Amino acid sequence: MLIIIGLVVVFASILGGYSIVDGPVHMLLQPAEMIIIMGAAFGAFLISCTSFLLKLSIKGFLQAFSGKTPGKDDYLELLAVLNGLFSKMHREGVISIEKDIEQPESSPMFQRFPRIAKDKEVCAFIGDTLRIYLTTGNAGELDKLMHIDMEVMHEEKMLPIHTVTCAAESLPGMGIVAAVLGVVLTMGKINAPPDELGHAIGAALVGTFVGILMCYGVFAPISYKMGAIAAERDLFFRAVREAVAAAVRGSSPMVSMEFGRRAIPLSYRPTFQEMEQKLKG
Repeated sequence: MLIIIGLVVVFASILGGYSIVDGPVHMLLQPAEMIIIMGAAFGAFLISCTSFLLKLSIKGFLQAFSGKTPGKDDYLELLAVLNGLFSKMHREGVISIEKDIEQPESSPMFQRFPRIAKDKEVCAFIGDTLRIYLTTGNAGELDKLMHIDMEVMHEEKMLPIHTVTCAAESLPGMGIVAAVLGVVLTMGKINAPPDELGHAIGAALVGTFVGILMCYGVFAPISYKMGAIAAERDLFFRAVREAVAAAVRGSSPMVSMEFGRRAIPLSYRPTFQEMEQKLKG
């Protein structure tokens, strides 16, 4: 939603300011220029992509428009799920959580907290880590394993961001290409009346305008938004990592929860009383 609002503000500000000085808005509507710029930029984007990277880019682009990032309620549900698992491990032994981590979609513990149950990445991250502990009983390398997992997930999210950023940066250049082609056409009309020449030159300059606008007003901000979503997602996994690492080191469930709570960003971090109320609930 914020992206839509931002785009409306960008275009309304530009067109509004242009209209205030009696700028002819119809002069900015140059379909041929748009086809040249956007088509060439998209073609260059495809050249730079592998099939894997293309899928990641489409996924990241759509996620940027959805704008969904973990909030306070997500963090509270995460702590509640982890507390349930750790408490069960503490009472009944590690083997007691096997069914919960193997099949979170049918686990009553996970189903009580739908935000986490629907997040397949988080469920897999928790399950894969605790499965190793359950199988081997060795907690020594789990923190390193979680670090590797998070690093790979982060790199995967950054790949399409770099690609979209490069595509955005190509747009001003494609705008210049469109403008040069417009100038070439204008030179073919060198003997035309001044008003016709002025119209042709103005249409050519629209190419440069569109390229710069689409770069700095649309696609570059979207790529930054993709990066922000990836960073906030990393923070969510960091809370999981700290809590799980504490639990397998032998900390009590409540101490493990406090490790997880302290890893939550301050803007979303619940107070100890809020966490305690959620866990009791």
